[in-house]
This record gives sequence, structure tokens and C-alpha cells, in this order.
Amino acid sequence: MLDPSKLADMMRQAQEMQQRVQDELRQKSVEGQAGGGMVVVRMNGLYEVQSLKIDPKIVDPKDTALLEDLVRAAVSSCNAKVEEARLEQARGMASAFGLPPGMM
Repeated sequence: MLDPSKLADMMRQAQEMQQRVQDELRQKSVEGQAGGGMVVVRMNGLYEVQSLKIDPKIVDPKDTALLEDLVRAAVSSCNAKVEEARLEQARGMASAFGLPPGMM
């Protein structure tokens, strides 16, 4: 049986590590593009959009569908990159706890 003080210590360490991971993800920055860079989205590792840039050349009030598609594609690209960054963080956390590779 695990000593309660060791269990409490492990829980505290896990919470501290989780906070570090959240802080690192908040500082992480990824960029997604669409339309050859005509729409650029920057997002942090918590899926918060930090910036959105749209080349004025593609703004056509008569064709908002194109712009909508490009924004959606750029955000999707960012989301995929954030997901990869989060998986990498999870792998690092698993490694720190001594879990074998492939567990995350």
C-alpha cells in the first residue's frame, strides 16, 4: 500500500507539472495559413486566437464565401498544429513520470 504522504506528494507534483504545461502551452505560438498566406492565423497552445491577418486583395464584398473558406482553412491548420504541440507536451509529461514511449 502506498504511503499517504507519498501519494500526497505525487499529487502535488502532478498538479505543479500540469500548471507548468498549461503555462508553456499559453506561451506556445503556432501559425496557420491559407490561400498562399493571404489569410494568416496565429494561435497559442490553448487554442486562443492571438491574431488574424487578411490580405486586403482578397476582400471582395460580393464573394465573402471565399474569405470565409480561407479563414476556416487557416484556423483548421492552426488547430492541427496546436494539437500536435499538446501531444508533444503530453509525451514529455508521460516521460517525466517514467511511462514507456507510446503511452501517449
